[in-house]
Amino acid sequence: MSAHTPKALYRDEGIVLRTQKLGEADRIVTVLTRRTGKVRAVAKGVRRTKSKFGARLEPFTHVDLQLYTGRNLDIVSQVESIRSYGQEVVTDYPAYTAGTAVLETADRLTAEEKEPALRMFLLVVGALRTLGERTHSPGLVLDAFPAARDVGGRLGARAGRLRPLR
Repeated sequence: MSAHTPKALYRDEGIVLRTQKLGEADRIVTVLTRRTGKVRAVAKGVRRTKSKFGARLEPFTHVDLQLYTGRNLDIVSQVESIRSYGQEVVTDYPAYTAGTAVLETADRLTAEEKEPALRMFLLVVGALRTLGERTHSPGLVLDAFPAARDVGGRLGARAGRLRPLR
């Protein structure tokens, strides 16, 4: 790709699943998005103190992203925070462990990058909202998450209830 080839720009909302350091100032963020699925992108300069992205690209954060399509990894060009669940979740250890398990499970179950995973996205947002608002116990959220991910067979969707895994 030459320097003069325009890169595709796209916008999506997503949940930050995890981050990794890249060099001195950059970070690779893994985001589960509503339309695009799992995306790995570089956030340039995010680790600097005067970063324009700051804490918006941390796990447990629901964000609106603007990205450029890159060769191997996309590039974050703009981020707006929709809601951060981090403060509510990390102050309660059971909620934090359940939330971390939810993010890790979502990351592992959406192995294909850029494959739409709307149900998983909605499930993660719902789990984080429930943990943040403390409407149900973290154990209940964690118990429901693996059962709810298998929408194809073991989820009692027609009845509107979850059946236990066998």
